[in-house]
Amino acid sequence: MLNTFTISFRLKNTYKANSIIYSIKGLPILNKILPDRLYKSGGLKVFANIVSVLWEIIGTFLGKFLYVLLMLFLMATLYDTNQADTFLHIFTLLTVIGAISNTYMFNPTKDKYYAIALMNMDARKYAISNYAYSMLKVIVGFLPFTVLFGLGVDVPLWLCILMPFFVVSMKMFAIFYDIWRYKSTGVVTNENSLDKFRWIAIALLLALAYGLPLIHVVISRTLFIILLAACLPLGIYGLIQILAFQDYKKLYKKLLTPDNVYMVKNASSTDVIRKNMEKSIEYDGSATSNKEGFAYFHDLFVKRHRKLLTKSAQKQSFFLLVTIAAVLAVPRFMPEAKEILNQITLTFLPYFVFIMYMLNRGTTITQAMFMNCDHSMLTYRVYRTPKVLLGVFKERLKTMISINLVPAGIIGIGLALVLFTTGGTDDPLNYLVLFVSVNAMSIFFSVHYLVLYYLLQPYTISTELKSGTYKVAQVLTYLVCYFMINLRLPTIQFGIATTLFCVAYTAISLVLVYRYAPKTFKIRL
Repeated sequence: MLNTFTISFRLKNTYKANSIIYSIKGLPILNKILPDRLYKSGGLKVFANIVSVLWEIIGTFLGKFLYVLLMLFLMATLYDTNQADTFLHIFTLLTVIGAISNTYMFNPTKDKYYAIALMNMDARKYAISNYAYSMLKVIVGFLPFTVLFGLGVDVPLWLCILMPFFVVSMKMFAIFYDIWRYKSTGVVTNENSLDKFRWIAIALLLALAYGLPLIHVVISRTLFIILLAACLPLGIYGLIQILAFQDYKKLYKKLLTPDNVYMVKNASSTDVIRKNMEKSIEYDGSATSNKEGFAYFHDLFVKRHRKLLTKSAQKQSFFLLVTIAAVLAVPRFMPEAKEILNQITLTFLPYFVFIMYMLNRGTTITQAMFMNCDHSMLTYRVYRTPKVLLGVFKERLKTMISINLVPAGIIGIGLALVLFTTGGTDDPLNYLVLFVSVNAMSIFFSVHYLVLYYLLQPYTISTELKSGTYKVAQVLTYLVCYFMINLRLPTIQFGIATTLFCVAYTAISLVLVYRYAPKTFKIRL
């Protein structure tokens, strides 16, 4: 089994090393300087392998550090409750979420596909050895930070030490359930495509994790100790069942299909992407439009992709309406929550930058535009002329803004209503700023994703994502939005600053598209 793990680790490391070289070649300027024979360079391969190993070590600790700091420690200090109990409360519920959504065993990754499906490695030895390594990384990665931040909120040292083992025990018992489910029904859990019941459970647990402390309800230290005492033996039982299970080859044969392996964000498999996109197209021969020119061309695209575009926004809007109604109902049953909700509304506006980022589906929409329209149209020279290109761009921008403004408008009105019903504000300008700034954020992301698409156009004719700059821009966007979660600024100041920034960014972006898109919007080689 150790030999199997060693081979699989070397395979994964080689894959990562080649990905690093590929990413280096994808960077601006370097992609024109560095030749394809770079992959044969022994020195660069050694460098890439060193980077890969270092990234493995950093990944073991960095993600856990940010998770414990941002999701547990800082959040626990925001509530008017016992910080130690709140820390344990959030930790417990988020651990359950992790157990049902991220067990490692049922994640159809490319390295599993290469090792088991293509290289025919022993599935059982591969699964168990790599799972043991993943759980070891969980314990080693979590331990220093549960101790550091746990002690920071007065959690006893012995509990801080046992917290990582609680995480591992929950994951092992969750895997036992998934294996039992597979043996009973033949259904294999796919962590990249969770069923609706798990998503509902995740949403409820997330609401309980951060919602209950608002009304001073948390899992006490005593209750956590009871849960820990119950979970550890369940985890051991789960481990026994994991080791006893023999049919990993059949299980992974069902899980590691090309559709599952490549059905992830930014996938590069042409057939799989096309298949997924085709599911979202409504082929209706009667679909027509009374518009003309570029507007007509784009209007047909929107009508045939209604499932991908408007229906998603409708689902988001329904969920937001239910959520806002629930928040508005809280003060009626718990008057003590009024002041807390009022304070949150007046200081948590930066948090909604991340929420608007999550709601916006710009990447999915632009991928659909390329897959079902531009990858064919860009082969015609007339489609790349400034007049045509900019005409279609304007129509697309109008559509993206109008679609994304629906959920944004609901959030804006909802925040204003929450502020009004929880005591209001001395400055009525807060109501207007809440509504306008949230909608400005929505417009910003609509512009941002479409402008990135036109200025960096990252796809090849086979829909392979091949732009290091585009990937860097996506990562930076995520990081900026994520770190906004921890900002606590007055609504008026932040809202006005955000609105002005969005206006300026939109104006500058449109100028850049007008000047450079006719040169940059083309199929990559």
